[in-house]
Amino acid sequence: MKRLFILLLISISAVNAGTISIAVAANVSYAIEDLKKEFNKTHPNTKVRVTLGSSGKLTAQIKHGAPYQLFMSANMKYPEALYTEKIAISKPIVYALGSLALLSNNKRDFSDGIYLLKSKEISKIAIANPKTAPYGIAAMQALANAKIINDVKSKFVYGESISQTVSYAVIAADIGIIAKSSLYSKQMFKYKENINWVAVDAKLYTPIKQGIVMLEEGEEVKAFYDFILSADAKKIFKNYGYLLP
Repeated sequence: MKRLFILLLISISAVNAGTISIAVAANVSYAIEDLKKEFNKTHPNTKVRVTLGSSGKLTAQIKHGAPYQLFMSANMKYPEALYTEKIAISKPIVYALGSLALLSNNKRDFSDGIYLLKSKEISKIAIANPKTAPYGIAAMQALANAKIINDVKSKFVYGESISQTVSYAVIAADIGIIAKSSLYSKQMFKYKENINWVAVDAKLYTPIKQGIVMLEEGEEVKAFYDFILSADAKKIFKNYGYLLP
């Protein structure tokens, strides 16, 4: 009888256990592990498999049949397109607001803010590709509104995602325009505000509405979707430098 009970428990666990595959914008890579850990506190048998990339490239993969069940984009444009084309099964909802920062591996005087980019000391500026990365679009908007885009565009070194742009900012360029959220990962703690980085004036661009959509039905998919929109997830996003919707 005891053995039968144990077998029953195992079979129930097998039914409840599963793996969900989610496509996640690169800027969320710094927060996603904490989000998964928090989710698994209430759903310990659900494995969350994450694929990171630029929102544009992930959207292209989804349109070509990539087996993702949920998409966390770096903006609303791509989720809205997927919903319009009836690929996404839920309306896009904002889960966090992204913001920009300037980052340099070297100590800088950031008193001029974004206008520092015009300096002769700055010969290479890492920036996310605006064709594939929403943070690149926001960076271009900030530069245009600051009326310095024509002065600095010859200095651009493009990253295909915001995570690649962060790498370029500290390795291949003098400075970079990055997602502020990337500065809150453990690997980035050595970079100090007003010494290595400074937030970009939010008046120069529209904070980035990051949208989430479900691509498939499923109890576990819905559970993770609901979690990302929950108060517990919002605390984590806030801890990683996001603004809350």
